[in-house]
Amino acid sequence: MSGTAEQHAEVISIAEQRAARDARVAASRVGASDRPRCEALTVAGRPCRNYAVSDGRCRVHAERETAPRADTVTAPERPAADRPTSIGARSGGPARDAARKAAVERLAPERRGVPGGRPESDRADAAFARAERELTRRGFGAAIDGVELLRDAADERWLEALRGMASVVRRRITGDYDVDEYGFDEDLTTNLMMPLLRPLHRHYWRVTSHGVHNIPATGGALLVANHAGTLPADALITRLDVFDRTGRHARELGADLVFRTPFIGEWARKTGATLASGDDADRLLEAGELVAVWPEGYKGLGKPWRDRYKLQRFGRGGFVATALRAEAPIVPTAIVGSEEIYPLLFDLRLLARLLDLPYAPVVAQLFTLPLLGPFALLPLPSKWVIEYGEPMESMEDAQEIADDPMAVFDLTDQVRATIQGMLHRNLMGRRSVFL
Repeated sequence: MSGTAEQHAEVISIAEQRAARDARVAASRVGASDRPRCEALTVAGRPCRNYAVSDGRCRVHAERETAPRADTVTAPERPAADRPTSIGARSGGPARDAARKAAVERLAPERRGVPGGRPESDRADAAFARAERELTRRGFGAAIDGVELLRDAADERWLEALRGMASVVRRRITGDYDVDEYGFDEDLTTNLMMPLLRPLHRHYWRVTSHGVHNIPATGGALLVANHAGTLPADALITRLDVFDRTGRHARELGADLVFRTPFIGEWARKTGATLASGDDADRLLEAGELVAVWPEGYKGLGKPWRDRYKLQRFGRGGFVATALRAEAPIVPTAIVGSEEIYPLLFDLRLLARLLDLPYAPVVAQLFTLPLLGPFALLPLPSKWVIEYGEPMESMEDAQEIADDPMAVFDLTDQVRATIQGMLHRNLMGRRSVFL
């Protein structure tokens, strides 16, 4: 047909289509790929994948590095120099070497002095420090936990712990021990409960903590933390961490069900816990004690897996009113890792009502019982991070605010929001649940 242009279909191969698609994707990412990454290392010794926002650091590492540091009081049984008090302290460095040197100097002369050279403990610490630096350089930061285990095995602290336990038994027999008005047995807690928990703290859950300088060295203070994990292991581990980092016993406020349970209630009283009532908390804070509370209670322990790291209601704010009346600072505390020890899949509420329990959990480990037997009931070895936030100081008119329900409720929400933000920040910084 005249006047009609002949049309030809253009043939495009699959390879050309893919190349065009890749070009479009690359064009859409222009600017994003040019953003610098954080130059810091994570706890596992790997490069951080977050974008840098300040001086080559992401927001998480920038806040940690600019946080003020202060010397802490060391515990008599386990010096704070033996373990890092910040997430990034595992990679070694001048601060950790100085702390180790100070720990060696505190040893008795007959233990640290050897003829003709450096002290034996100093040489061992130097060897472990070299091993940690080499593991970090090669990208095997997770293996540092194994080095810590070897360090403890080569040390004599486990012998000292056994001697302490034997001395507890001897004093039980002779009656040479003291109990305060709340039933707290400090000798039993320090020399028996704490050594039994340390292997879980150091090697099973590999707890690291930072912000310990925010815990007051003296005077009354209220430590407020999130609660999770089906069983209240986070309360015990947090108390141990506070004791090992500061030398202070955190007096736990527990629910009435704890003290109504046979044996558990008696043990809780002896190890420093007391009923979460206003009178007991007021007296402890007025006496200058460090008090710890987990205001989520059973709502936090029994929340399902899908709601992990989502804080539940903090009740009516009784702990805030207590801190205001005593004019004591509140130390917000975030615990990451405890959610994963017993993932709660279902809550059998009908069974819980029949047994008069707050919840009847069905955890993931129950499905492995036929394969693993009783070992399936062990908690999962998740890696924990505990952050102690900046204290929220009491206000001048604290006594009047304590009697205002709306003001107390607002302050309670403020504490809850602070802890929720700390949880999100620490969750951003971790690469794995178990490493």
